[in-house]
Amino acid sequence: MPYGLLSVLLAAVSVIGSNSLVLSPISGSVALSFAGSDAADVMIAAACYGLGTAGSALTLAPRIDQVGAGKALFQAMSGLALALAAAASAPTLWLLCLSQAAAGIAAGMALPAIYALTAQIAPKGRESEAMGLVITGWTVSLVLGVSLSALVAEFAHWRAVFAGLAGLAGVIAVVLRLGVSQDSQAPGSFLRSTPLTALRVPGIGRALLVCASYMAAFYALYAYIGPHAKTVLNQPVASIGLLSLAYGVGFGLAVPLDRIIDRRGPDRIAVAVFCLLASVYVAMSLTVWSMPVLIALCVLWGVANHLGLNLILGRLGRLDPRQGGSIMGLYSATSYLSLFFGTLAYRPLFDAFGFTACALASALCVGLAILDSIRLRAAAPRVQGQ
Repeated sequence: MPYGLLSVLLAAVSVIGSNSLVLSPISGSVALSFAGSDAADVMIAAACYGLGTAGSALTLAPRIDQVGAGKALFQAMSGLALALAAAASAPTLWLLCLSQAAAGIAAGMALPAIYALTAQIAPKGRESEAMGLVITGWTVSLVLGVSLSALVAEFAHWRAVFAGLAGLAGVIAVVLRLGVSQDSQAPGSFLRSTPLTALRVPGIGRALLVCASYMAAFYALYAYIGPHAKTVLNQPVASIGLLSLAYGVGFGLAVPLDRIIDRRGPDRIAVAVFCLLASVYVAMSLTVWSMPVLIALCVLWGVANHLGLNLILGRLGRLDPRQGGSIMGLYSATSYLSLFFGTLAYRPLFDAFGFTACALASALCVGLAILDSIRLRAAAPRVQGQ
């Protein structure tokens, strides 16, 4: 297992994740630097980041298949370092929004390149273990990145947060330049792919539909668990933060379980994983009045979501490795669109029926993944020892 390179990829995910999450907790501090702005205005920059990421995932991710995942990732992390440096020095809010849009463009190519490169370098039979290690970067960004950034913004300055992230992105780019001299693909194997050619890959329609329902279930519920704890349970901000911390801890604790996916086979383990996730959502709907129980369930939520995300990424990566960049770009675009539309769709549910209805809706969304995984399991060949 190439742990050195996988650690670099984990670090890259951590930096990208930290930047995508950091504006919310420090938005008040950022607003103080721009006359006439408030925290809500600052969050426009986060929206610009999401828009840039979704657009780049569709238009620039196919470049990964043309130049190779290693080279594309170096270019993306270099661009991210420059964009974050611009954010750190932005004299006006609109320039901060512009720099975050540029950061999103870089992230939109970086994430698919990370996932494609992980699939390329993973030893045969240990693909899920390798992917599980890399996506743990989301835990690092959630548990450490956002928390440390909030402290830096409070005791130093919010500009130091983006300056630090820019420095980390630059270091990762240098390491990639020195350590990834060539891609694991053979010369001449790069393919000029596009989102349209990727959409013609057999099985990708079902895989993206499962991805969309899965991501909508997560992002939309995650968006409203904080407001539920604040307005219904009357919890202080510190207690609400424990929900995110518990989720991140669970996500990280699931890493050793990734080996089970490799040993048993993804198609045979998927039913159990998605049923576990749906059960967590149902349990949340039944325990909305207990903050301690919700915190405990968030740990299980993190475990199940880690395994589910690993299964989804692994499935997409196996469809056509030659078009890994375009396929992962479609995945990123689908994820961000699911975040946007899922959050909007859950708003009337939350207003009318509360968090209980939202949790049940998420369970129904995961039901699609359960049905699809049952179909895949029935079609999967039985391998001796699995």
